[in-house]
Amino acid sequence: MTRAAFLLLLAFVAPLLPAGARAEPFVTGQNFNQPLLAGVAATALAFMAPRTLDAIPVPQLVMWGLRGLTTLDSRLTPDLHQDPGIPAVLRLIGPGRVLFARPAPAEADIAGWSDAIGQMARAAWDTSESVRHAGTPGIIRSFFDELFNHLDPYSRYTPPAEAAADRMRRSGRATLGLRVAVRSGGFVIAAVQSDGPAALAGVRAGERVTAIDGQSVQGATLMAVNALLAGPEYSRVAITLRAHDGHTRVVTLERATLPPETVTATTHDNILVLQVSSFARTTASRIAQELIRALDADRQPEGVVIDLRGNRGGLLRQAVAAAAMLQQDGIVATTSGRDPEAAHEFRADGRDLAGGLPVVVVVDGRTASAAEILAAALADQRRAVVVGSSTLGKGLVQTIAELPDGGELLVTWSRVLAPRGWPIQALGVLPQVCTSLGQDLLARQLRALAQGSQPMAAALARHRAARAPLAPAAALAIRAACPAAEGRDADMAAARFLVQTPRAYATALLRPVPPPRAPTALGGARLR
Repeated sequence: MTRAAFLLLLAFVAPLLPAGARAEPFVTGQNFNQPLLAGVAATALAFMAPRTLDAIPVPQLVMWGLRGLTTLDSRLTPDLHQDPGIPAVLRLIGPGRVLFARPAPAEADIAGWSDAIGQMARAAWDTSESVRHAGTPGIIRSFFDELFNHLDPYSRYTPPAEAAADRMRRSGRATLGLRVAVRSGGFVIAAVQSDGPAALAGVRAGERVTAIDGQSVQGATLMAVNALLAGPEYSRVAITLRAHDGHTRVVTLERATLPPETVTATTHDNILVLQVSSFARTTASRIAQELIRALDADRQPEGVVIDLRGNRGGLLRQAVAAAAMLQQDGIVATTSGRDPEAAHEFRADGRDLAGGLPVVVVVDGRTASAAEILAAALADQRRAVVVGSSTLGKGLVQTIAELPDGGELLVTWSRVLAPRGWPIQALGVLPQVCTSLGQDLLARQLRALAQGSQPMAAALARHRAARAPLAPAAALAIRAACPAAEGRDADMAAARFLVQTPRAYATALLRPVPPPRAPTALGGARLR
């Protein structure tokens, strides 16, 4: 820094010091981890700068985050002082004085800004009891909370413990691959996860658990039974089981890390029902397994119902893979963002594992994100009829970065468009058969479909014609044709009716996309 610039810096600082006042000695913060904070900031800024949906200068991200110090102590004010022709100065203003000041780094100098964040936080720590009470983890969390207040509602920071739990949910946990429930005063195997230790050992749903590691479970609570079944990976447990015929056997199972079970398959009225609770790393393969198993059975199902009610989403590519395996060709979804890796056109690859059977997708107001992508793809490509209510409308995709403190950043980096070009964000999926307007209207709609008429046609046309950016009022007006609601029994009844009534199903499918108009000749020139 030149002598002139240094004098200018002093000129900014001096007026804030009361006459005759001297800087008080700092209270040294022995437990403040300044290198960790700077490292977290550097990793986060380097990750976010090229990926946020809209370009945001690094200094703006930093200043948003530094306002977290003000939330910890309202007497602290981070400030980026800029005057024309004068180097910018980064300051922390406290009660009656400047606590910290340094020349602002260059706009793209992420290392410099990260170092400055650590230095300012140190000054705040040495001055404020509230900041010291928050500790380094509290400062980090407050930094990101304030930063993400200025971005979309889905970008966020996840602290270390919560991030570790999220990673475990995404990748799996040590388990026996079974679920126990209380029935008729005893403990019964309620469900067995395919390919898990219990399934491989021949454990079947309906068997009663009478003892664990030789200890009787009579009189125990379900919590106690689950605690006995839980344990670290590769450890073993002996379970005494009694079958319906009274036969008792002991099976020894080795706990293994399994992905979460997200797909449950049942058959009702010869219709395969796949309940998909979320999209984890094996969801698409599990859907494929159940479709193949059903179509290889001696009696094939009449149709497939995919129940996405309450499904909050998960991994985008799993939803894309699930949609691709149910249609022979065409676009599944497109994503766009500033980062080249965020822009994709996902297409089906020529398979239809459902063999052309009618497919009905059931949704509700809690269906979100990846689940909406699956429903939108199958509806837009005329491969399924969507039944239920308007979905949540989360059409933004997040990418994840792990931070040096063990926490994670989830940063929105792309928008999703359905195959017909409409935005999922805010708009959600409008079903072809609406169940949220009451039983009488639903009954009339099903009768009309069976007679070849689609009462939702106009509303669906408006919905599919919508294009981003879409004003909130416009999105609400479109969604009003079938208001969001929680799932109800009528959803599944309508789905069964569609599968069993071919004309109603065919009528409910979206109209085909009209081919592009041929160029019109005018005076030898083509209109474009």
